Amino acid sequence: MLFNTFNYLTFLLFIFPVYWLLNRNLKAQNTFILLCSYFFYGCWDYRFLFLLIFSTYLDFFTGKKIYESESKSLKKMWLIISVGINLGFLGFFKYYNFFADQAATLIELMGFRANIWTLKLILPVGISFYTFHGLSYVFDIYNDKFKPRESFFDYAVFVCFFPLLVAGPIERASHLLPQVERKRVFNYSTAILGLRQILWGLFKKVVIADNCATHANKIFNDYQHYNGSTLLVGAVFFAFQIYGDFSGYSDIALGTARLFGFELLKNFSYPYFSRDIAEFWRRWHMSLSSWFRDYLYIPLGGSKVSKLKQVRNTFIIFLVSGFWHGANWTFIFWGFLNAVYFLPLLLANKNRSNMGFVDEGSLQQKLTDGVKILITFFMVTLAWIFFRAKTLYQAFDYVYRVFAKGLLSRPAILPWELLALIVFFMMVEWRGRHYDFALAGFGQKQPAVMRYSFYYVVLLLLFVYACKNQEFIYFQF
Repeated sequence: MLFNTFNYLTFLLFIFPVYWLLNRNLKAQNTFILLCSYFFYGCWDYRFLFLLIFSTYLDFFTGKKIYESESKSLKKMWLIISVGINLGFLGFFKYYNFFADQAATLIELMGFRANIWTLKLILPVGISFYTFHGLSYVFDIYNDKFKPRESFFDYAVFVCFFPLLVAGPIERASHLLPQVERKRVFNYSTAILGLRQILWGLFKKVVIADNCATHANKIFNDYQHYNGSTLLVGAVFFAFQIYGDFSGYSDIALGTARLFGFELLKNFSYPYFSRDIAEFWRRWHMSLSSWFRDYLYIPLGGSKVSKLKQVRNTFIIFLVSGFWHGANWTFIFWGFLNAVYFLPLLLANKNRSNMGFVDEGSLQQKLTDGVKILITFFMVTLAWIFFRAKTLYQAFDYVYRVFAKGLLSRPAILPWELLALIVFFMMVEWRGRHYDFALAGFGQKQPAVMRYSFYYVVLLLLFVYACKNQEFIYFQF
């Protein structure tokens, strides 16, 4: 059930009034939203509902056992059981064929004949996300940062809440579970804010991402026949495709959660306005970046170790992040390349130089920030080529061809209508960059006529471009 379909709209229109009619009975309300979440997930593939429920109960059960254990060794044993089984399922469905292929290649390089079976596996949708939800719960209990819950239904809502179930954001028990456990009262202003966020998320997905995908796919699928400038345009279109696609999903998820009285973790904060790669990674897929920071980077010593170990920790984080995205060397190299980008900032102690938003300033400051933003965007766009390519050879060949011939010539594909839409999109994002999402502050100063005219234009564009119904990129992760 895609967010950008009438099926999802019908689903929302049905469960929204029933949910709020049950608000006098918190247990009934939570049970209802949990059943709706299972239905939502079952619409993808009901065969994997058992895996979702089993994973949820596993972490609920082991969390209690960790808390009740009196010895450190017993706590660690239950933690290992939870982590081992969770990562075992994730590794089997997502990485078995990758490791099997690599093993076969290694055996053949050694001069032997390899006969290793691969399996035709369907990747359970959202497994990378709901696995990390549960792991954060048991990690926090193990580290004495959180107490286990008595109600399985409340905990299951935290793991399975349908807006975040298949593509995040990756929630923390300490943030979402208290909201599940307390009475929620309908708030008209919050609901309107949620609708604005859903609207803007749909615009990002339907108008920006899906249109960029059409041209990016055309160029990437036949890249050997285009000049350098066209290939660069294709990479830029993919950069906007993946941002519009994933941040659009996150906006719809957060907006939907607001309709039901929940505040989810923010996942994007205008990353393409970043002035260096460190700032970019503080603004891109923030829930995943903070998850790796808290549960991998800091336990490794974080930044409180020698510079050499800081470099090691940085490469581990980026390589694991790349591998989390998919079982392909392209994702691993994408992570490696971002670590290389990050390294000069780390060595010069400048990785926290740009902590705030880009703001207005002197003309010189504006020009300086503008140049930094363009350079960072160019670096990120080159890295996205490895994310998009099917093989490392294709990625390196694509990058080589960008600079080999015709980089300064006229692109063969340059859709002015799409470029105008991207400019409009970025102008709205720029004006709203100090808010949680671009339309959060819209209407506070604008006259009603201007505000509603803007909404009508956005809705009109949605109807014009609403025929593609493409899946969200991050559903494959």
